[in-house]
Amino acid sequence: MFKKKFALGLVSLLTASTLLAACGTDTKETSGEKVEKSDLKVGMVTDAGTIDDKSFNQGTWEGILAAKEELGIQEKYLKPAGEIEAEYLKEIGNLYDADFKFIVTPGFKFETAIYQAQSKYEDAKFVILDGNPHNGDFVPDVADNTVSIFFAEHESGFLAGVATALELKEGEAGFIGGMEIPAVQKFNWGFQQGLKYANENLDTNLVINKENVLYQGSFNDVAAGGQIAAQMYDKGVNVIFAAAGGVGVGAINEAKTRASNGDDVWVVGVDVDQYADGEYADGKSVVLTSAIKKLAHATQELIKQELDGKFPGGETLTYSVENDGVGIPEENPNLSEDTITKVKEVYEKIKSGDIVVSSEQGDLIK
Repeated sequence: MFKKKFALGLVSLLTASTLLAACGTDTKETSGEKVEKSDLKVGMVTDAGTIDDKSFNQGTWEGILAAKEELGIQEKYLKPAGEIEAEYLKEIGNLYDADFKFIVTPGFKFETAIYQAQSKYEDAKFVILDGNPHNGDFVPDVADNTVSIFFAEHESGFLAGVATALELKEGEAGFIGGMEIPAVQKFNWGFQQGLKYANENLDTNLVINKENVLYQGSFNDVAAGGQIAAQMYDKGVNVIFAAAGGVGVGAINEAKTRASNGDDVWVVGVDVDQYADGEYADGKSVVLTSAIKKLAHATQELIKQELDGKFPGGETLTYSVENDGVGIPEENPNLSEDTITKVKEVYEKIKSGDIVVSSEQGDLIK
């Protein structure tokens, strides 16, 4: 059905109820349950945006907070003054000086900064999400104290495409990307494959045309996202998959305005469950579903592995359907039970290898 299979890195899941910390631990009571309280200090440097950006920053931070609740780690985040290597390194250094020596960074913009930091702070541990450390030549150089994590965006995009087609049955879709980078491209290509699969196998007819697939070029131009979405909706597009950060927020805002006026328009969210962002009246939301990366899950799991003495330093890991690292939200009032059931069946077929989603463009719309 699809030609190539994306190489998936496997991450072992930890099931031990008690973790043996690499640092000293004691025990505290939380809601009547015993939780190991660790001396481990986990720090995070944010990317562009805020800690509640409904995207990478928030997803990563929620994983750290979950680790605090479950494992008793200490946590802290710092927001850099700018989005350049020097500013990132400054805040990494500030965390290190405060004895936060397990540092998580969300996004490819940290690649050169982590390359510098992993050798400068050899007794620290680093986790970079959606990026590989390099010295500017884009040749990955993951040191023994660093782990790079990637996600199979094409698989979550595929599932979102199937869910969208099943729920709307017919009509026209669009795609708005932020920067034209591999992670965003894979969301697009996966979504298109999901629509195609549903049209060919599940009795739907939701199409996507070339003029309604575009990349805005940034992740923070909210106004541009609203303008692009308005143009698409005016041309008859029913649903837009917005993998574009703040640009996608603009698309959601445009959809909310139109839905408030009675228009039947939708958005597919990205990275995290964006249902709440799409709420406009009486709990109704224009966000039909979201193609999610389980950022919190990945972050929390790496912290667990560090405490268990199993930090996979030097490795590049991929979170995918195979290890339950991507998908769509389990609950969404906008999806019928029939849609949810059928998407779960497709999910299992991807996991078993019966459906193989390509991570490359092939003959799909760019």
